[in-house]
Amino acid sequence: MTKSLRLPLILWGILSIAGSALQILAAQPGHASAGLPPAIRLDGAREGRTFEGIGVLSAGAASRLLIDYPEPARSQILDLLFKPKYGAALQHLKVEVGGDVNSTMGWEPSHMHTADDENYRRGYEWWLMTEAKRRNPSIMLDCLEWGVPGWIGGGQFYSQDNADYLVKFLRGAKSVYGLDVDYVGIWNETPYDTAWIKLLRRSLDRKGLKAVQIVAADEVNAWTIVEQMKADPELAAAIQVVGVHYPQYASTAAAQGCGKPLWSTEDGFGGKSGWAGAATVAKICNRNYIRGKMTKTVIWALITSYYDNLPWPDCGLIKANTPWSGHYEVQPNLWAAAHTTQFAQPGWKYLDGQACGDLPGGGSYVTLKSTNGTDYSVILETIDAKQSQPITFELSGGLSAGDVHVWRTNRQEQFVRLKTVRPAGGNLAITLDPGAIYSLSTTTGQQKGTPPIPPPKPFPMPYRENFAAYAPGSMPKYFSDQGGCFEVVRRADGKGRSLRQVMPQEGTRWHYHANPQPETFFGDATWRDYTVLADVFIEEAGSVCLFARVAAVKQDQKLPCGYWLRVDQTGKWELSSDKARLATGQTAFSAGTWHTLKLVLAGDTILAALDDSPLAKVTDTTYHAGMVGLGSGWNHAQFAHVSVVPTGLSAADGSAKSN
Repeated sequence: MTKSLRLPLILWGILSIAGSALQILAAQPGHASAGLPPAIRLDGAREGRTFEGIGVLSAGAASRLLIDYPEPARSQILDLLFKPKYGAALQHLKVEVGGDVNSTMGWEPSHMHTADDENYRRGYEWWLMTEAKRRNPSIMLDCLEWGVPGWIGGGQFYSQDNADYLVKFLRGAKSVYGLDVDYVGIWNETPYDTAWIKLLRRSLDRKGLKAVQIVAADEVNAWTIVEQMKADPELAAAIQVVGVHYPQYASTAAAQGCGKPLWSTEDGFGGKSGWAGAATVAKICNRNYIRGKMTKTVIWALITSYYDNLPWPDCGLIKANTPWSGHYEVQPNLWAAAHTTQFAQPGWKYLDGQACGDLPGGGSYVTLKSTNGTDYSVILETIDAKQSQPITFELSGGLSAGDVHVWRTNRQEQFVRLKTVRPAGGNLAITLDPGAIYSLSTTTGQQKGTPPIPPPKPFPMPYRENFAAYAPGSMPKYFSDQGGCFEVVRRADGKGRSLRQVMPQEGTRWHYHANPQPETFFGDATWRDYTVLADVFIEEAGSVCLFARVAAVKQDQKLPCGYWLRVDQTGKWELSSDKARLATGQTAFSAGTWHTLKLVLAGDTILAALDDSPLAKVTDTTYHAGMVGLGSGWNHAQFAHVSVVPTGLSAADGSAKSN
């Protein structure tokens, strides 16, 4: 409708559900309705850029605990994430290429700890890609490095070693899992090297991976590579997609004119949980295209499957970090993403002209047209609006005049189907509530998946683990590696299996994070009085460590917030917290021999023991509760017969009593 056309005098329908202010009205051209704004024209002939999907990023060990969930809860979670028209219905999955470094909430293991080692069964990203592809065969797969093992390039990330390492990752995905990874990035949020990008392209092409597209350069809100592409034809040919992190809805004019797709390759809600996270996702999904012409947005993180005492809690579309219970929580931001993914598919076209933009009363909207040329969806958000606002759409350019299905999410309820209406005279008017997300679509089949969710349960106590149930090379349930890599192995003495720290050196780290010393944690942050013990074995010069009451884990080279007992191969020991050294001494201890470390905690009293001989009994009030952990230096160490039991402590003699 042009400005000369007027809005209708007669409303033909009003929808009011549960007090909603939503109204769907038919409009006749050539009439007027006092107080309503001019119509917004949705012209199916004004095709814009191609929509390439809404995706997620599994990286930084944020998905660690998901694989440990029991069935059917695990499949329910995966369905909610990846099954089309059911939950988030995600259209793109980007994963970390495990690099034997700490990359935010932990350590993702490499497929090549050393130059002559290849193991494509480590970790969980392979499994996750397989499960996503099983649910949505059309999902696009993507990968990116945060760091690499120390052997690569003699410590030089940008090396032929690393290009070959990525080639092996991609070929391993295909040969072992049948997965075609569609995209590969450079180095997460780290200054790029244009010569290496060209080297990577040549390496991929030489190894039969010409179909794998390079995304560059995954820096935070930095479009500078576009200018270098203009001046370097080989670089421009090497890069198929220009991607940045956290672009704040904006891109440069040069980027928009470069002829390459523009993506927000990491975006998100920064740990905002509840409605605040959903509101942020809704804005991103719309405004990245409206203001930045970005046709794909990748949200971090896929899922909160990491312990609460790690950095950046509650960053996922689902919170699932108690696998022992099977309990999980679907976050409102999942349904915010579903307002786009369930109503538009990659390959659809954004409509330009008036069909995408800011709402006059606050908020934004985008219109996408189906590949069939007639079906369409309008995604609207009124997050910043202060009051209801009437909006009228005029349909033209071959867009369907058929039924329009209306779905809404707000703070009180998510992904609710309202009423189906039929536009009259090619016009549709709607009054939008403030603080809401809407999808208006001529498509059908959308649903809100609501599987039964198991109730929460505490971490099991007493806890005992001898690793007998695990295959060599696997990671045991519930252990979260923060530094180093802990894998199940067969004990050299033939007496069962143990958990071995296998890394002899740090990798080339992601520049935002130093690697913690080798350490892995499990348990419940609310555990207070307990006895933890483990058999330990140092293979060469180095140390071994037992942690207790770990309240928080830092992503740097400082030890965690909690208590620990550390012993080295000379018998030198210390009982410490991150605040103070509580006791030290010398004892009989050697590499190549099994020993038992024990910590007993009761109230403010801490008892440390080695091989059932007390080392120290101290009083400290710093930490009253926390998790358990195992650790070492950058040396090979083994752990067996780990147990945690409730404790009582006799003040008279300091002896530990297991309840």
